[in-house]
Amino acid sequence: MITTDILIIGAGPTGLFTVFEAGLLKLRCHLIDALPQPGGQCSELYPKKPIYDIPGCPEILAGDLTKNLLKQSEQFQPTFTLGERADTLDKQEDGTFIVTTNKGTKHQAKIVVIAGGLGSFEPRKPPLENISDYEETGIDYFIKDPEKYRDKKVVLAGGGDSALDWSIFLADIASELTLVHRRNEFRGALDSVEKVRELTASGKIRVTTPAEVVGLEGDQKLTGINIKTADGIYTQSTDYFIPLFGLSPKLGPLTEWGLELEKNAIKVNTFDYQTNIPGVYAIGDINTYPGKLKLILCGFHEATLMCQSAFQIINPGKRNVLKYTTVSGIDGFDGSRKEAPKAVVQAINQ
Repeated sequence: MITTDILIIGAGPTGLFTVFEAGLLKLRCHLIDALPQPGGQCSELYPKKPIYDIPGCPEILAGDLTKNLLKQSEQFQPTFTLGERADTLDKQEDGTFIVTTNKGTKHQAKIVVIAGGLGSFEPRKPPLENISDYEETGIDYFIKDPEKYRDKKVVLAGGGDSALDWSIFLADIASELTLVHRRNEFRGALDSVEKVRELTASGKIRVTTPAEVVGLEGDQKLTGINIKTADGIYTQSTDYFIPLFGLSPKLGPLTEWGLELEKNAIKVNTFDYQTNIPGVYAIGDINTYPGKLKLILCGFHEATLMCQSAFQIINPGKRNVLKYTTVSGIDGFDGSRKEAPKAVVQAINQ
């Protein structure tokens, strides 16, 4: 039996940042994730994808964000159960919870935090009859290593942030890059849309709208795609076709835990992001509440407030005084201490 103060289901960015915030309160964390390594989608699906909305980081690769979060939390010595899925949740008479994985590993904690991102997920595939024939030889649903596409002919499909961001990133890598979208308007950030327009004007990207990929060609390996426009259907040669239509989220076993759900997400309050089960919280993309935004930085905020609430449950009656790390420094579980810069302390005390 693995015991801890806070059991975190999901080792993506929000789950990893929770370790840091809990550590400041001297609370230990253990994380469960079905993936074989920490980082969630950032590590598994797009480690080389640039992220632009992390405070203090004008641009950071998703994989590097994971590395930084792991480094930030390592002083609080988190432990992990990786490659296993949390299957069952059972509340005990003493108020603790036991979570058992699909491999039978049992975990006990006073607090359970669900930070599972979108839950288990599968790519949304375009309805092309023979698409599975090329899934190892030209069709990719995720971009893990952009160098794979260097000096290759690449066609992306989609109209959201992922399609736009990767179009911008691959513009200087692929020998020929085409972005296909069924509408003239894109759903992504306005800044990304403007960058794609600039790259299109300079000849780095070919944008085909409104259009749709309706067929695939090639003997064993993908060699071309059929694109339908208002003028008809034409064939374009390509080495890789990457449809970026998002993920189809599935909560999996979590649907059997008695949680209140809404549109494939877990309902929480906005005071501390607790679910309808006291002691069970949901933070990050997996939760929902009025005004919810599915952004990593929102998950960080939710993790911070959740930890303050969890402290009161774990330490009933004990007063927690909020201390700024710029003044108090950070005490790690390994006995190390990072002192706040004296100049900062003096400036705040004046």
